[in-house]
Amino acid sequence: MKAYILITGASTGIGYEMAIQLAAQKHNLILAARSIDKLEALKNDLVHRYGVAVECIAVDLSRPEEPWHLYEAVRAGGYMVTGLINNAGVGMYGDFPDLSVEEELKMIQLNVSSLVALTKLFGRDMVQRKSGRIMNVASLLSFLPFPYYAVYSATKCFVLAYTETIAAELEGTGVVVTALCPGTVETPFHTDAMRKTNAMHANKPMPASVVAKAGIGLFLNGRGKKIVGFMNWFLSNLPRVTPDFLMMKIKKSLASIKK
Repeated sequence: MKAYILITGASTGIGYEMAIQLAAQKHNLILAARSIDKLEALKNDLVHRYGVAVECIAVDLSRPEEPWHLYEAVRAGGYMVTGLINNAGVGMYGDFPDLSVEEELKMIQLNVSSLVALTKLFGRDMVQRKSGRIMNVASLLSFLPFPYYAVYSATKCFVLAYTETIAAELEGTGVVVTALCPGTVETPFHTDAMRKTNAMHANKPMPASVVAKAGIGLFLNGRGKKIVGFMNWFLSNLPRVTPDFLMMKIKKSLASIKK
């Protein structure tokens, strides 16, 4: 039976770049995202360039039932998932009273609940086989919850905490669980409002291909968590030496629109 790596959110950004880099290393892939057209175009390119097996599954992980549909589709296809990259995610920026609670709850479903479900479903199979790797994409904001990104920051704090704790639980099982923590990345993730913040001007977005390369290294060979880029590592450690009240003022200033 062929081994596959499953990547969620594979149609754009970091997930797209990771798919290319993994295929170049001759790994078979299952690509999951909402847009089947984008996935099929990527599949055709990867099969032509690298000769790997690629499967595509359209799924909307902001819907509660979809992780189970994805898992059952993989089982029905007879694919053995030896690696899982939980990359799918969405962010929202704005004032607390203005943001839609419905959209925020969908973000929690995508960033948290679906990630937990997929980690559990595929992780159980890996534990039974005594082998496997799971990487969850967290964020710099896992360490630095930002005003105006309240729910998004909270979801990424959860992702990091969840990943680190289950990684400890699974030590010795043959299953390795890691967390990738990028800062700002040049992807369609960012809205026009996000791009106008002081933070985006002070800490320029990194190319998705660079972040993907760091992620693939962590996923295939690493352990623990990886913060991508020295500046992001420096920022993630600021709360250790900065009083809470001052740190939040700094973060609020950075998250504000540049004037």
